[in-house]
Amino acid sequence: MDILALVERLGEDNAAALLGVLTGVIFGVAAQRSAFCLRAATVEFARGRIGPRVSVWLLTFSTAMVWVQGARMLGMMDTGQARILAVPGSWSGAVIGGLLFGVGMVLARGCSGRLLVLAATGNLRSVVSGLIFAVVAQMSLHGWLAPLRNWLAALWTTAGGHNLDLLAATGAPGGSGLALGLAVALCALWFAHRNRIGARVLIFASGVGFAVAVGWVLTFGLAQVSFDPVTVTSATFTGPSADTLMFFLVANPELGFEIGMIPGVFLGAFGAAAVAGELRFQGFQDADNMKRAMTGAALMGFGGMLAGGCAIGNGVTGTSVFAGTAWLALFCMWMGAMAADFILDQPGHRHAPA
Repeated sequence: MDILALVERLGEDNAAALLGVLTGVIFGVAAQRSAFCLRAATVEFARGRIGPRVSVWLLTFSTAMVWVQGARMLGMMDTGQARILAVPGSWSGAVIGGLLFGVGMVLARGCSGRLLVLAATGNLRSVVSGLIFAVVAQMSLHGWLAPLRNWLAALWTTAGGHNLDLLAATGAPGGSGLALGLAVALCALWFAHRNRIGARVLIFASGVGFAVAVGWVLTFGLAQVSFDPVTVTSATFTGPSADTLMFFLVANPELGFEIGMIPGVFLGAFGAAAVAGELRFQGFQDADNMKRAMTGAALMGFGGMLAGGCAIGNGVTGTSVFAGTAWLALFCMWMGAMAADFILDQPGHRHAPA
């Protein structure tokens, strides 16, 4: 893609939004068809299984790393310019926010990215939860919850005015990131074979990781030809959801990659579900289910903003460039989700009639 020609024809903001839509459509189609979901993977693992959900998540996680590190080695992007590495990171935010996000996604029965994909298929529970997630994320960014978020994030931050690059910090030789990604991908394929997961699901699961790499490469390319500074980023849902909400609420909003990505994911998931005949309206089961989902969405909104990213932004996008706080946040999301499932859901699961 000739990004320079696109910028000259559409302008920088419009071009960035279009690239965001492209990335989002790829992500939405792949996520909808593979049923990629960190919440489902953590619950499955917490119940003593490495089944199809864990296999799909591992494949997405590893292929994102493979695509991104491969692009870096080919000179298609410079991970050092990635925003998550270029700005200071918060270890305390990663721990506290990651735990809150993990609990929240179990309560809401889906992470923020999964909620957007489900909303596109007609799931009204996800529509309500997604809106609450976006509102609380915006409150945590610029609203009433911002002072608390800033205080918690400042408790323990990375040194040197930037995030920790794990590859550079450990002195890992060139190609280590790619090698690790390939090793995890092989493990994922072995688990997938054991769980008899079909090739179609595996292709779409790796497609989610590919979408992350596409976002990194496109925003890096845009940064090289734009007159104004451009954030080098990729798929994430906490900040973009808050920004997209405000885009429709304020006068004279500004376009950008993240503003285009959220509608792109929705369109991609909607199209994939329509083709597969999976569009159907679904609502809350009862009032308790609604309260649980709304509480979970609020926890994810605050936790994701505090952690510097959601299950996708940290767990796939941030880990693919080996940002230290992203790996810690991902670990804490797993711990929070497993603890929530063990305390809240497993007792009923264990005592349910066969």
